[in-house]
Amino acid sequence: MFSKKSIRNSFILQLVSASATLIVIFSIILYNYIKISILEDVNQQLLKQAKSIAASRTSAVEGKDFNIFDPLSSLNSQDFKVSVAIKVNKPFIQSYEYSESDKKKYLTIFYPLDKKRSSFISITKNISNTDELLNKILKNILFINLTAIFLILFYALFLSRMLILPIRALTNKLANMNENFLKKIDPKSLPDEFLPLGNSINKLVERILIFVNSQKELFIGTAHELKTPLAVMKTKNDVTLLKTRESEKYIEALRNCNKSIDEMNKMISSILEIGRQEGAQFEQPVEIDLIDFLKEQSNNYKILAHLENKKIVEKISPKSHKIVIQPTLLIHILQNFVQNAIKFTPEFGSITIKSYLTKDFFVIEVVDEGIGIDETKDLFAPFKRYGTQSGAGLGLFLAKSASDAIGATISLKNRTDRQGAIATLMIPSSKKI
Repeated sequence: MFSKKSIRNSFILQLVSASATLIVIFSIILYNYIKISILEDVNQQLLKQAKSIAASRTSAVEGKDFNIFDPLSSLNSQDFKVSVAIKVNKPFIQSYEYSESDKKKYLTIFYPLDKKRSSFISITKNISNTDELLNKILKNILFINLTAIFLILFYALFLSRMLILPIRALTNKLANMNENFLKKIDPKSLPDEFLPLGNSINKLVERILIFVNSQKELFIGTAHELKTPLAVMKTKNDVTLLKTRESEKYIEALRNCNKSIDEMNKMISSILEIGRQEGAQFEQPVEIDLIDFLKEQSNNYKILAHLENKKIVEKISPKSHKIVIQPTLLIHILQNFVQNAIKFTPEFGSITIKSYLTKDFFVIEVVDEGIGIDETKDLFAPFKRYGTQSGAGLGLFLAKSASDAIGATISLKNRTDRQGAIATLMIPSSKKI
């Protein structure tokens, strides 16, 4: 039983059905053409004989040598019978009749002879052999049809197998991949029709490689970052317990332990944020007006900036730009940009949120007045902290992961007009509705 979900089976059924339909239609047309041609030849023969007899009878009547109503026994035979028929109240035109007797088929022509007497020359011919010939032709055509359909079925099976070979090859390559062995597919080894699929798989493999490598780096960094404060805490406690000390020393040691614990809690919270962000990657994309979205988020950031005696400046354009995107991931990126800008911008400084549309991208920029960045370093690696500000060093790492998930690009560079940095998010215009 053919599966309805199988592309191969569906292809076979459609190809065989279409081919069989065409063959049957062609065969019907061919058989009817042959039949009409053969019967037309018989009709022409009978008509020619009828005309010849009519001409000879007319000559005989004019010479008064023959009675038109005499039987035409001299022309009769077993398969051929000639007579004069009288048809009253019938159109005086040439006509044909088919009949059957003793399992034999006959064709009779009635050819007009004498209108006054309503007489016709009747020529009856046994066409049983012709009918048998047509039956043989029909059987041969049916046999050829069945053979052709069988060959088409065989060819469809062969062709469908050839068509799915690239898919099987891709399937085998993907089945052999795991987190320890991820290799891109060579597009040159694929047919032209499968190039888009191969390129999509390569992009997916590339994203998986980035994800796996970043996770490995994250786990290694997490272990290192947590191990260091634990080792410091243990060393301080061991030193404190070496001898009896004053109560203030114990209190100071406990305060230092609590401070280290707070730092580890911040780091753990950042790591948990990574888990929440990965969950947000499976969020269903929705349609939003990006301009309204930016203005709403900007109002929220104004409150944070005001608490630190700083201000948010908006330069948002165009008036409207609808897009299909995952809002939670976009919030992660913008929040990280703005929080970093607020953190590094000095008191009473300004943070500018800009947006504009280019030919290929919708661009969002967050411009600060801070100390700038070191463009020679990998700013998006986990647990990388620059400057004197505290933090787990995972913010830009999270922003990069979120931008990859929505198919966008982020970058950081120094300002050219004055001190400060520019964080840029570029969303492809192809996401526009």
